[in-house]
Order: sequence, then C-alpha cells, then structure tokens
Amino acid sequence: MQIGPYKLKNQLILAPMAGVTDRPFRLLCRRMGAAMAVSEMVIADPKFWGTRKSKHRLDHTGEPDPRSVQIAGGEPEMLALAAKMNQEQGAQIIDINMGCPAKKVCNRAAGSALLKDEPLVASILKAVVDAVDIPVTLKIRTGWDTDHKNAITIARMAEDLGIQALAIHGRTRTCGYSGDAEYDTIAEVKQHISIPVFANGDINTPEKAQFVLNHTQADGLLIGRAAQGRPWIFREMDHFLKTGEHLNPPSASEVGEILLSHLHELHHFYGELMGTRIARKHVGWYLKSHKDGSDFRQNFNKLDSAQQQIATITKYFERLSNGEDIAA
Repeated sequence: MQIGPYKLKNQLILAPMAGVTDRPFRLLCRRMGAAMAVSEMVIADPKFWGTRKSKHRLDHTGEPDPRSVQIAGGEPEMLALAAKMNQEQGAQIIDINMGCPAKKVCNRAAGSALLKDEPLVASILKAVVDAVDIPVTLKIRTGWDTDHKNAITIARMAEDLGIQALAIHGRTRTCGYSGDAEYDTIAEVKQHISIPVFANGDINTPEKAQFVLNHTQADGLLIGRAAQGRPWIFREMDHFLKTGEHLNPPSASEVGEILLSHLHELHHFYGELMGTRIARKHVGWYLKSHKDGSDFRQNFNKLDSAQQQIATITKYFERLSNGEDIAA
C-alpha cells in the first residue's frame, strides 16, 4: 500500500482523533504495529497557531516516516496556507478533514459540513493540492444524511483534482457515531476510483478488519476508537490479516509496561500539570474492561502529580500480575 512516495508496511492506520492522537499516542501506536498515525486536526485559521494546543499538535519530534497531519477549515485560501505551514513544520502528508461530525466543527462550515457544498469542496481540494509538493489525502463520510449520500461524487472529484488517497467513514454527518457503520457505500466508491481507499468505522476486532477489507475491497483501514486504551490492536489485526490466526492477548504485566510508558511520555510531552490531567482519560480507556476498573479510576482521577500516578499504576499492575484481588 502506497501514498505518494511512501510505502506503508501494512494496511492499518491510526485514524485522526481530536484530543487523542497526540504525539505520545501516535508514537505508541506506531510501535504497536500501525503503518501510519495521523495527527489530530490542526485548525486552518492562523490566529490559533500560536496557542498551546496548536503548538503541541505541530510537534512531530522523533516521529517516523510518513508524518501525516490533518487540517480542518472551510476556506480554500486558509487551508492552503495551513498546508504550507504544516509542510514547513515537518508534515510529509497533508490530510483534509471533511469527516468530523462535531457541531463545533460543522458550525464553522468545516469537517463533514463541507459535503453539502460540492463546489466549495472542489475549491478546497484544488487550493491545497496546488499549495504543497507533498501528497494530499482526504477524509470524508458517506454523505450529509441518509438521503444525500454523495461519497462517489466527492471521491471522483478528489481523484481528478490530485488527492492521492481517500478515507471514508461508513456513516453520514447526521449519524454522528450512532448506529452501525455501513460499508456498502465504501465498496461502491472503491469501484469508481483508482487511488487508495481506506475504510473507517466500527472496526474493532481482527475478524471485523478482515470482513471490512473483503467486503469493500479497500486498500487499508483506519482504526480509531478501538485503539483507545488498546494500542496493541494494530499488531493483533496485522497478525490475523497475515496468518488467519490470533495473537495471544498481552499479559497484565505487558499492559502495565505499555501504560506506564505512555504515562511517562504524556508527563514529559505536556508537563506535569497538563500531562496528569490528560493521562486520566487514557487510564480510563485502558482499564475500561477491568472488573474493578471503575472504582480504581475514580481514585486515580483524584491524583494530581506524575509521581502519584506512576506509583499507583505500578502497584495496580503488580497486584494484577500476581493474581491479587484489586478491590481488596
């Protein structure tokens, strides 16, 4: 599978998620088997580029090739400027967000709201492709609502205007994340264009990954929410797709090591104050399926120092590895 000059080692990509796919999480998922990890979206408006949030999102120190950065906005000139800026900051692929259903994004006529205005979509795609000399990719949904699915139209337009890969989430804008994702539209799109197509939406097990690839004939998959608290899902899916066999799940000891490494990176990247706050949601995801995870998370969320968080998680997984009752 290839995007421009970049050959990916497998069919699995970490999908961009605001507030989730920061540099520590991207690096972790790459280590766990993701072929590429797309950054959380950078707002195209230059007035936001100097904020602390944007500075963190523009930091790609130590990231392996290819570095893909998603940009979001509704004005062609502004998105072109954002693409140039991100290329200068180290981006090797620019991804345009036309898939986010969040109201705060759509209310600014960005994200999936753009699918309603096909001429504007064309203007944006042309402006961004012309602005940079690196590959540009596009993320969309199947349409605005179930009565207005225009993914095939947008896909053809994207290919004609120089977009080098297309990711499609199997829901419309109005669906948000409710209901089940559908893959028939993605399969139809794949039949109409020749650039790589990536399927996205509800792909949360190795078997589901195989089913979606078979059903859509997509070139690859974007894995989003299923990777939250479970970054090893990439190696599990990759192994299953290549062999038809399941990897053994990670031991409690290994999960503890992965989580502790993740916490150290968050504390280092954001600083102690912000890092400890961001760590809480990740710990919640890691322990979501644990029998005693809920009570533990309530206590963990009261900790306000990096040292306390590390010590508490270390003790938790030591007891888990030894087969002790965590609730005791």
